[in-house]
Amino acid sequence: MAGSQPFSVDLVGGLNKSTNSSALLKTPGVATKLRNFEVSDEGTYRRINGFTLFGDTLPNSSEDIEGLVVYADGLIAVAGNDVFFSQDGESAWLQLNKESVASSGDNYSTFSGRGELSLTGVDQCEFAIFEGPSDYGEVVITDKSGNNKPFLFKMTGANEDITTRTFFTSQITISGDTTAKFCTIHDQHLVVAGDPSTPNTIYYSSTNDIDSFSGSGAGSITLEDKVVGLKSFRNELFIFCRNSIFKLQNINNSSTIAVVPVTKNVGCLDGQTIQEIAGDLIFLAPDGFRTVAGTARIGDVELGTISQAIQPIINDIASASNTLQFSSVVLRNKSQYRMFYSTISDSQFVSKGVIGTLRRNGFEWSETLGISAPAITSGFTSAGVEKAYHGDKDGKIYNHNTGNSFNGTNIEAEYQSPDYDYGDLGTRKTLDYVKLAFTPEGDCQPSLRVRFNYDSLDTPQPADIVLSEIPQPAIFGTAFFGSQKFGATEQPLVQQNLTGSGHSNFFKVFSNDTKAPYSINGLYVNYRPSGRQ
Repeated sequence: MAGSQPFSVDLVGGLNKSTNSSALLKTPGVATKLRNFEVSDEGTYRRINGFTLFGDTLPNSSEDIEGLVVYADGLIAVAGNDVFFSQDGESAWLQLNKESVASSGDNYSTFSGRGELSLTGVDQCEFAIFEGPSDYGEVVITDKSGNNKPFLFKMTGANEDITTRTFFTSQITISGDTTAKFCTIHDQHLVVAGDPSTPNTIYYSSTNDIDSFSGSGAGSITLEDKVVGLKSFRNELFIFCRNSIFKLQNINNSSTIAVVPVTKNVGCLDGQTIQEIAGDLIFLAPDGFRTVAGTARIGDVELGTISQAIQPIINDIASASNTLQFSSVVLRNKSQYRMFYSTISDSQFVSKGVIGTLRRNGFEWSETLGISAPAITSGFTSAGVEKAYHGDKDGKIYNHNTGNSFNGTNIEAEYQSPDYDYGDLGTRKTLDYVKLAFTPEGDCQPSLRVRFNYDSLDTPQPADIVLSEIPQPAIFGTAFFGSQKFGATEQPLVQQNLTGSGHSNFFKVFSNDTKAPYSINGLYVNYRPSGRQ
């Protein structure tokens, strides 16, 4: 029998569900399962934060949250068929879809008493903010129902108490009874699309007047494909269609304005998946996530698929896309794209998502389970602090990416390694121990599972192991003796003796609790080859 042998792996690379087991051994740090983990800034695997309630009041009883946007250091929420605003979620939400009949606007007390602007059958919303004459910008809201004209809201009175601010509302008339599902601001124009009777047409407002579609600079363009999303990016307007993508150039020059095909070979599954991140646009196409590269070539824009590592997940999403509801957000302080998806009837506990973290060599992926987020947004406050929020189907709004639980519910997280054969699948190995490198952010206690021979039923498998509680890191001189373990480090190395043998094995680290997040950085295995079989 040979002596003991070492094997060490830095856990990097993210989730990989596309490569076969043999090929995975060339990148041993990737994960075959990575649920409710994210790829950290360092590239290791961090159990995600949860979410906590935003205040203790609901905008509109238990009506579905259909849209959210950060505005005026607070939050605009569309709940059911009504639009609300709150700065903290604590006091009563101010309903915004009111008749603003005074040309000078209405103050808080007058505004709250106006009659309602009726919205019908509101579905998932989109928002566009025009940084114009209003102190906080003018907010345009459209929704996917196709029932409503764009809704316009603005607030003035920067740095004043909300009760002294002035409010304005209206519905924007495009042409007759034309409605809109999608909206964006591009080069001082409001651009909308999605009227059910003209699904291939985009409409753009007058220059610097987003409330007028009949004045100077306004117009419309009809394409050869159904529009599913709009995004202003750099100096061009990207028009995402079901089976193609176009870009609108020179919107302010009637003699040179042009619609140029980007591609007629691929489209966007849902406009709710389009986000800007790190100088690119990311969106979900039928064959995976793609980017519209920021460096344009002559007459085209380079397109690239970035989700090959999770292609089986993409295939499942694409096959069910007609029944799914999508939402997405960018967390810029993490260089991270998050997309959530579920059916209309799915509960929180079966709602899924993917997280893409942009690293030096591209996006690295993981999955989420248990976050129901049909509406989600992020933005920066006037103090430069990034905030993220999501709303669910029960009318609740949450501070996204905060806390150690899903609003009191356990976070079920798991990482699983590839099946390691230690360089020789034909040799049986007996495992002596494993050392796991953790970075805890508080007290945490994950468990360890070891399975041999691809989890074969014919192989005796050891019982799961609850690891010793990993103490919160303590820095000498900053913690009371006894409240944290003396000598704790920022990256504890947890050693666990093992039993069992096989030709190959994988490791799974998992937890199901409301304890603090932790990162798994690497593992070191000591094993003994015991002959060929």
